[in-house]
Amino acid sequence: MTAGMRPATDEDSAAIVTLIGCCFAEYPGCVLDLPGLDAWMLAPATAYAGTGGGLRVVEADGAVVACVGYKPAGPGRVELKSLYVGAAARRAGLGARLVALVEDAARAGGASLVELWSDSRFADAHRLYERLGYIRGSQTRQLHDPSGTTEYFFDKPLA
Repeated sequence: MTAGMRPATDEDSAAIVTLIGCCFAEYPGCVLDLPGLDAWMLAPATAYAGTGGGLRVVEADGAVVACVGYKPAGPGRVELKSLYVGAAARRAGLGARLVALVEDAARAGGASLVELWSDSRFADAHRLYERLGYIRGSQTRQLHDPSGTTEYFFDKPLA
């Protein structure tokens, strides 16, 4: 599998919807909320540019197999967003490389902390974040979406 990373474009919308939809389908009751909470996927590059952040996709053999985004989250903080790796591309270090990309962008922008929210069902992602030095906080939030999502908060100070 030959993979390449690049900035997302709005033309990646269908591929991102497919990628994230497939990831969600691995969890009972987890569904896309289009055009609601997940409406950003319809024009992903535009949505991220509007936050002052960025979104990257990874392509392999002509298909989008992963994505990650980030946006400012307040003074000295960046929020890691939308980390999804398709099943066929997992267990090869891609998720960790995408987290490192966000951390590097955060440092370059002068941030000293990366934070994120993750669906309580995504236990594999939580193990990845914790292995990479993220600490799960006591905060949770309810998204009041069709999936009944509860999210956990994680953060990591940057060296």
